[in-house]
Amino acid sequence: MTSSDSKPVIVGMSGASGSLMAKATVDELLLRNVPTILVCSNDARLVWHEEMDQPFNEELARWREHPHFRHYAISDMRAPIASGTFPTRGMVVVPCSMNSVASIAHGLASNLLLRSADVCLKERRQLVVVPRETPLHSTHLENLLTLSRMGAVVLPPDPAFYLRPQGIGDIVQFVVGRILVALGVDEALEQGLQYRPDEA
Repeated sequence: MTSSDSKPVIVGMSGASGSLMAKATVDELLLRNVPTILVCSNDARLVWHEEMDQPFNEELARWREHPHFRHYAISDMRAPIASGTFPTRGMVVVPCSMNSVASIAHGLASNLLLRSADVCLKERRQLVVVPRETPLHSTHLENLLTLSRMGAVVLPPDPAFYLRPQGIGDIVQFVVGRILVALGVDEALEQGLQYRPDEA
């Protein structure tokens, strides 16, 4: 499968639970030959090692073998994605911690992940956030509402129970499918990622 748009998608991983969603998002983008730029917080790496069987550095080495993949350190504020003059298709923060939600909503850009999200907002590019927290208190909700009003897509990783998922892999694939649609990578969800309920 070949991407029709050469502009890259930025994938930001913040320090919330849900590393499997981030991995699946990168995998699906690269499967479509979509140029993909990853920026990962230090806390995200710690969470990865708690949740995933394969070490992060091994997965990163595998991704780096793909010609359309790039990775920048969280502290690299000279990376091209820190500037609005560098064209991108948009960005997804998956998973997105409430700390990252709050920082993006209030224009705080102290690292490359936050700065990249801020650039997407100011340049009117698509920003998708996949928040991971429950329950949500008023400040969480207000910050998410602020992001929505700024043009971001707030995409909670809610399972599609009507598809009768057989395991966590089905739930993750559903969420990733919605991410790809929100980013404009897929006009309609690919087979296996569809969200139409089965006919009775």
